[in-house]
Amino acid sequence: MRAEASVLHLDLDAFFAAVEQRDKPSLRGKPVVVGGVGGRGVVSTASYEARRYGVRSAMSTREARSRCPHAAFLSGRFHAYTSTSRAVMAALREVSPLVEPLSLDEAFVDLAAAELPDLEVATVRDAGERLRARVREVTGGLTASVGIGTSKFIAKVASDLDKPDGLVVVTPGTERELLRPMHVTVIPGVGPATAERLRRAGIHTVSELESVTRDELVRLLGKAHGAGLHALARAEDDRSVVAERETKSVSVEGTYDTDLTDRRLLEGLLTRQAGQVAERLRKHGLSGRTVTIKVRLHDFTTLNRSTTLTSPTDHPATIGRLARSLLAELDTSDGVRLLGVGVSGLADWIQEDLFGDEDDDEPPEETASVVEATAGRRPTWAPGTDVVHDELGRGWVWGSGRGVVTVRFETAETDPGPVRSMPVDDPALRAWHPDEDADR
Repeated sequence: MRAEASVLHLDLDAFFAAVEQRDKPSLRGKPVVVGGVGGRGVVSTASYEARRYGVRSAMSTREARSRCPHAAFLSGRFHAYTSTSRAVMAALREVSPLVEPLSLDEAFVDLAAAELPDLEVATVRDAGERLRARVREVTGGLTASVGIGTSKFIAKVASDLDKPDGLVVVTPGTERELLRPMHVTVIPGVGPATAERLRRAGIHTVSELESVTRDELVRLLGKAHGAGLHALARAEDDRSVVAERETKSVSVEGTYDTDLTDRRLLEGLLTRQAGQVAERLRKHGLSGRTVTIKVRLHDFTTLNRSTTLTSPTDHPATIGRLARSLLAELDTSDGVRLLGVGVSGLADWIQEDLFGDEDDDEPPEETASVVEATAGRRPTWAPGTDVVHDELGRGWVWGSGRGVVTVRFETAETDPGPVRSMPVDDPALRAWHPDEDADR
């Protein structure tokens, strides 16, 4: 444990949805849901306006639509999220050389390695405020919640205390006082199943958990899990902030507020993540031979399962198919709190048609921005896709169907723009990517 509050945790607020609201002026202040837009889709992120109606991450899109039918349901734009994340991580590295990204929207920063005059509470608080202002500047207005404490655990807890757009510094020596009134689920690894076991033992709060001996917890929860909770209930966490290492794989993962048990939901999440991994591979001209899934169970046990192809691929249907087959080998009936897909064994070439026609597998419609017309079919435009029209300029797809696509013509730099409908195969309309502007 550190003597000073020198570990900072930053969490971008409703990140994917916030990026969409930033880039789409007509959606600012309105409910936005990012994720799969089809019948089997899954919510990735909901704006705070949508959360007021009970919409949450990992919820089925069908349920989200029933709770908030007037929300904008968008398929997501991974290029916009990655570019924004890179700007944020660069801003964090301006503060300290020790930055540990956890995901696109979350990272730890070691303030002990920063050039600060001291590590007093007032000093680190000021550093946190400056960092939040810097993030707002480099992202075009996105907000972040920041927690600062003597450990990763305490910093993470603190960042959740004043969301959105908040800053909480936990004064050294007050960690146990902070934790004691909280429900045991504030501790990493205490999902619904573990919480139920603790409830049956009469343990509801961290204070009650703190009073239980290590041996009792080990008997109740097992050696690793019991020992870990015994330490965290006493705010004991000596993990270091580890700077990111050279990337040898491409992966996407998500941590969920509630443990997931529905097998179809888990398969839908894997399918979406496989599409995101494939998009990143293609963006960088890469492919990979080894597909891996990462599953963290309700008791914080982390499992990895892999399979290796004879030739590399960047095919979303192939990656998704293999990921789902790996999941089938695991018992997830007690709940999953983290799920991820990765591809390693990277190469700069691809074996085409490794598994035959993509149509043999159900296409993950929520992961594709636009599917070009093939074999006489019209293109299908996914909601939220960036487009440009030869006469009307840049905009984004509101929706499409029955041979018609509806586009709102606006960008982050404009006022809310007009809405126009046109044939889905209008030759003047095409998908837009920021690289187009860079090439001019």
